[in-house]
Amino acid sequence: MAAARLFPLDALRAVAAQLIVLHHLSAYGPIAEAMHSLFPLLTGWLFDYGRMAVQVFLVLGGYLSARALSAQESQLHQSAPALLAQRYWRLVPPFMAAVVLTLLASWLVKPLLPELVPAQVELVQVMAHALLLHDLLGVDALTVGAWYVAIDFQLFALLLLVMWGLRRLPLPRATRQHLLTAVVGALCAASLLQFNRMASLDAYAIYFFGAYGLGALLFWCQTWPTPWRRAALAALAVLMVCALALQFRERLVVAGLTAAVVALWRQGQGPVWLQARVQGFARHAYALFLIHFPISLLVNALYEHRAESPAPMLDALAPLALLAAWALSNVAALPFYHWVEAPLLRWRPRAAALPRGAAAR
Repeated sequence: MAAARLFPLDALRAVAAQLIVLHHLSAYGPIAEAMHSLFPLLTGWLFDYGRMAVQVFLVLGGYLSARALSAQESQLHQSAPALLAQRYWRLVPPFMAAVVLTLLASWLVKPLLPELVPAQVELVQVMAHALLLHDLLGVDALTVGAWYVAIDFQLFALLLLVMWGLRRLPLPRATRQHLLTAVVGALCAASLLQFNRMASLDAYAIYFFGAYGLGALLFWCQTWPTPWRRAALAALAVLMVCALALQFRERLVVAGLTAAVVALWRQGQGPVWLQARVQGFARHAYALFLIHFPISLLVNALYEHRAESPAPMLDALAPLALLAAWALSNVAALPFYHWVEAPLLRWRPRAAALPRGAAAR
């Protein structure tokens, strides 16, 4: 993919990751409580709307997964298990490393912040997280954002299952691609119009497939001739309008705006230094997502330890503490990426080894 096409994806991913961190910093701990008292509008916005940055990850996830799986389309009947294993390995070992760090931080801060840490941790709880079944089994999460890791894997598995099933049909390639677009479009519409309105399904992929499928459809339609591409984009826009008219959901507005940026961006990735910075933040986005909560626990514990300070002094420390937690989370993401995430990604089990040329995100 050309750099001009990658840049908006990197930029959206980088900004969304920062918003997720700020949302969690405004939601948990004594720093969040103090900030709500000092800056209610700002922290209220971050609390209510920062979490919607997840929709950016869902749309981009669908786009990049469709890109990676389409590169393997001709060998999908053989490589589907390897692709699923690769996705699991991409997500879970770094996630479990972050869970361990979170549990260590929880043990350290428990005397000061008992409300933010698990009362007890059982083996079945840890195993449920390792198998990405914690929400399906009703097990309490050991770290924030654990639900998203499970949903990401479910969404990838669902898209892979659809593509694998259609690949097995004795159809011409063009017909199969049209059928794939139709099936994914139908699932996307079903999610947006019905399943995404059922809160009881928020532990299942179909609840989020509207945004994820939107990203996948964007990738496929960008390869079509201009008239067909425009017609497809118009159809997706009509679908989003219908979904919002049926029930207005701000998260769908974010998903739609993300899709619009991806679809309409043509050029203007900025100077080289800006590209490098954006790519760096995007590359470390998953590491930041995983590592920021244990950092937040430690900074909140230090802030709580100062609770005996005079109230004006303590209030003055709250913005500094939040900024420190945010900055330290970004700093900690670098060694976590280089020492945990990247080595694990390079050291993949043989079952996850893919033919040369396979794309991974």
